[in-house]
Amino acid sequence: MTEDGTSFPPDTFVAATSDRQIEPAFRIDYGSRPKPDSMPMTKTAAQRFPAPALDTLPDDIRKRLLAVQEKSGFVPNVFLTLAYRPDEFRAFFAYHDALMEKDGGLTKAEREMIVVATSAANQCQYCVIAHGAILRIRAKNPVIADQVAINYRKADITPRQKAMLDFAMKVSADAQRISEDDFVALAPHGFSDDDIWDIAAISAFFALSNRLANFTGMRPNEEFYLMGRLPKT
Repeated sequence: MTEDGTSFPPDTFVAATSDRQIEPAFRIDYGSRPKPDSMPMTKTAAQRFPAPALDTLPDDIRKRLLAVQEKSGFVPNVFLTLAYRPDEFRAFFAYHDALMEKDGGLTKAEREMIVVATSAANQCQYCVIAHGAILRIRAKNPVIADQVAINYRKADITPRQKAMLDFAMKVSADAQRISEDDFVALAPHGFSDDDIWDIAAISAFFALSNRLANFTGMRPNEEFYLMGRLPKT
């Protein structure tokens, strides 16, 4: 289901074109129709490593892609690009889910703030746009992602969140300089040891993700740009 309530059949992949039209979809049950050579992707997707044909993917990966399609109405290009390497796909999303979907001292919106701020510093277009959309939705704030991406120190966030992002940015870009002073700076804000580990792990994981996205030429799906910006009708 999309943000405007539109839903698509769960066995269908939709590829959005650059002018927002929908190209013909492919289904798992091909019947007598010819099978596509590769899974459809948004036209701005990575071209260097094309997505494998749907019927060549392992069952668990194919099911995950279809579940994402059913929930969101489209398949984010990160899933399609990483499907090129199934073992790494599994490892990547297992760690992603362990960090981003858990309950703990950081809210899910705060976890997305870390991704947006550090990805902006690493000049990762895909991660800023995609996770900016998720941040807007989870924070229920249509402007927060833009503020955090451009200059989180001037964003409308709490002092605690700014301290969190200060630490995240240092882990992402200057981890060799982490010292006890950085932990002392976090102490007044009530972060537990597990919270601090989460901040660091998210920063480190998405430093990897940023580099994968940049080297593959991964581009954001156009659906991300308006998500969380406009009220549902």
